[in-house]
Amino acid sequence: MGDPRRIRRKFDKPSHPWQKVRIEAEKIVIEEYGLQNKKDLWKMETILRRFKNQVKSLASSSDKQSKLEEKQLFDRLVSLGLVKHDESLDTVLGLQVKDIMERRLQTLLVRKKLARSMEQARQFITHGHLRVDGKKITFPSYLVSIKEESLIEFDPMSTLSKDDHPERAIIETLKEKADRKKREAKEEAVPVFDQKEIEAIEETGAIIKKDAKIEVVQEKKKDAPPAKAEHPKAAHPRAEHRKAKE
Repeated sequence: MGDPRRIRRKFDKPSHPWQKVRIEAEKIVIEEYGLQNKKDLWKMETILRRFKNQVKSLASSSDKQSKLEEKQLFDRLVSLGLVKHDESLDTVLGLQVKDIMERRLQTLLVRKKLARSMEQARQFITHGHLRVDGKKITFPSYLVSIKEESLIEFDPMSTLSKDDHPERAIIETLKEKADRKKREAKEEAVPVFDQKEIEAIEETGAIIKKDAKIEVVQEKKKDAPPAKAEHPKAAHPRAEHRKAKE
């Protein structure tokens, strides 16, 4: 059977196990990105820390080999979408853990509306329903490059590849529904004008637009024809008879 291979740990643990500020910050990230445990978060932090350490070490050397490694590192960061082409390599030092969390396959599934939640996205990936550039990916922490981002798709052999699958229907939450209605009401709301603007609107027959601008779309109202004089009501015969009797 041979000697069993030595599985090495792919992340670095925190230097101190009990730090209140760090623990609270980790809880927020875990809930936001639907991580299974803190190991997933520590993996991303370790990857980002290694990028920063490599940038610091390359900054202190200027030989040919360091220039080559610097170019390779820059190309790698650009391909992952962590750094733009017109930025310098020092931009890596200002990155946060959320920047690299946004490049995970699990996160991109939710951002691309292929899953309802982070938990569902993790389930799709671990059950083998996703392919990236034709390759089946079964671990949610896979870092997707900019080139591969448009090549994320469901496996054609999976039932989830159909758009009308009930698990792929994006259900609008109550909060999203309330925000949408509030946004629509705000767009349709009539703007408030002062007294002078109201008088101008009444004189010109202007129409109030949604963008709070007054635009005269109609000429001044023409003089309306005089209203017909109302005919006097005929006197009731009983009233005339009562008047004559008096």
